[in-house]
Amino acid sequence: MSRVKRIVLDVLKPHPPNVLEFARTIAAQDSGYRVNITVEAVDEKTETITVTLEGADIQFGQIDETITRMGGSIHSIDEVTVAGESQS
Repeated sequence: MSRVKRIVLDVLKPHPPNVLEFARTIAAQDSGYRVNITVEAVDEKTETITVTLEGADIQFGQIDETITRMGGSIHSIDEVTVAGESQS
């Protein structure tokens, strides 16, 4: 079975929660997750951010639900790294 090791997402989110809380909430989904967020654009009500997530076995569905719960929307998956079981 293959595992997602790294994923880069283009996300639109409301101002609250701020990017620190947004990153912490995503990282809290698994103790091995590392999250990096870059703010790309800011307008009156929203921010466009790039979320880079690394982990041993990223559960995309769980991440998608977490982002949605915080009011965000994934626009695209811009990059992904997947390893086969023997490369874990």
